[in-house]
Amino acid sequence: MAGIAWMMAATLVFVTQDATSRVLLHAYPVAEVAWARFTIHTVLAAAVVLVRSPALLRANRPGWQVVRSLLLFGVSMLMMVALQLMPFMDIAAIVAVTPVLVTALSVPLLGETVGWRRWLGVLVGLAGAMMVAGPASTAFRWAVAVPLLIALTNALYQIVTRKLGPEDHPLTTSVYTALVGAVGTTLFLPLAWVTPDAAGWALMLVLGLAGTLSHYCMIRAYTAATASVVAPFGYMTLVWAAGYSLLLFAEIPGTMTIAGSLVIAASGLYILYRERTVKGVE
Repeated sequence: MAGIAWMMAATLVFVTQDATSRVLLHAYPVAEVAWARFTIHTVLAAAVVLVRSPALLRANRPGWQVVRSLLLFGVSMLMMVALQLMPFMDIAAIVAVTPVLVTALSVPLLGETVGWRRWLGVLVGLAGAMMVAGPASTAFRWAVAVPLLIALTNALYQIVTRKLGPEDHPLTTSVYTALVGAVGTTLFLPLAWVTPDAAGWALMLVLGLAGTLSHYCMIRAYTAATASVVAPFGYMTLVWAAGYSLLLFAEIPGTMTIAGSLVIAASGLYILYRERTVKGVE
């Protein structure tokens, strides 16, 4: 239950982060928004660790921490590209296939057992993602490749998070989470900088705080429960994304987007049902 609660909190803060990014991208370059997201996250996480216990800055698995940070950097940059190409809810609907991919990848990468019924759930989830993408225009279908790549990269990120769960303290992992992004975006910052006004700085601070909290919640989720149990609750992103789409961006999801989202969510909930049923038998 603790893992599920942490994951539900993570989904809310993740969607808040993406919504804030979209607002900022209307006025500031991608590199600058990404720099704010990663740098503020790194500074905040490091400050907490230094106050609590500086020894937590030392990672037991530094190589995996760097890999995880690289994956997050890829997810974040791809998301900022997608936010400029597609409606908010459509992106969320396709990226919602992530928990299905986590279930599939947990077999070869984590050694978890997935039976044929849960594999069927994986295929249904992918079909839901195709429902969102299928009836769109040719240009939109090319854009769909971006959120699909986000989903795959995000799934790998969550798998590595699970691997690191028993190895490093959540605060240690939180510091390393944004490190690659902070260094990488700082190098490119002189090439694209627009001095923010007060509102811009405030939104950047919100973005950094959301980035810090979202990944800390996810780390706690995967520390408390297995990937196949926690991942299906990532579908709460669809609920939060629908709310932001309507209230903040005045975007009404299309019929196929809603239908595809329901199919994806149903597949994930079925995977969760099978997990609980198998454990009950055992």
